[in-house]
Amino acid sequence: MSTETTTDSAGSTAKRWGSQIAQIAAIVGIVFLGKGALAEPFYVPSASMEPTLLIGDALLATKFPYGYSTASLPIHVAFPETSRVFASTPKRGDVVVFRWPGDRSQVWVKRVIGLPGDHVELRGGQVWINGKAAAVQADGIGAAEDDSGSSEPAQRYVETLPGGVAHPIFKLRNNGRLDNTPDVTVPPGHLFVMGDNRDNSADSRVPVRQGGVGLLPMDNLVGRVDAIVGSWDLGVRSQPMTNWWSGLRFARFFTGVH
Repeated sequence: MSTETTTDSAGSTAKRWGSQIAQIAAIVGIVFLGKGALAEPFYVPSASMEPTLLIGDALLATKFPYGYSTASLPIHVAFPETSRVFASTPKRGDVVVFRWPGDRSQVWVKRVIGLPGDHVELRGGQVWINGKAAAVQADGIGAAEDDSGSSEPAQRYVETLPGGVAHPIFKLRNNGRLDNTPDVTVPPGHLFVMGDNRDNSADSRVPVRQGGVGLLPMDNLVGRVDAIVGSWDLGVRSQPMTNWWSGLRFARFFTGVH
């Protein structure tokens, strides 16, 4: 074999490899861009948003409704915190995912209760916003699951926030430790967020130093939860693997979140 033929063959192989690497890089770039700019899936590991969201739900969060910051990146990189571009304030009642102020590598999910400038307090477990109580209507008994897969009965209510957004909540007890909170004024650029499982949620009622959210900076927002794309009951993990398929909650697949 001539030297020229050998050189041509090596060059052709290098070009093919270069082309394949470029294609893979383009695919990775498109996926990264899509997850960073359009939507990203998230998984619910805790019971704090029950009964709206269950442990094992797979969520799709759209990112464009609130604009973008370094919090929008699909991977956590220790970039300096930035303000948002194309910024928009969430609506009261939106379910949002955000980077926890105590550790921005963690992504949490809660419901927006108070907007900048709002006065928010709880009296006997009832939310008051700007001096007006959120309407609460009894809605039977539900089962509140915990992280171990066991559950306990919970009073279920439908809460209607000022503005008209109605959503379910759980109450495990009548005199919870977070049922009465002082009047808080939400500062500019921040939100007051809460979990729908009111007695099992570390949220804006709890300071960051105590493991809660405190008043959430809007620059920490990742996106708005619009849909549940899948769900699997983690309680079946203690059963034989052949039974794990029974944990799929098909009724929750591709359902909207309100």
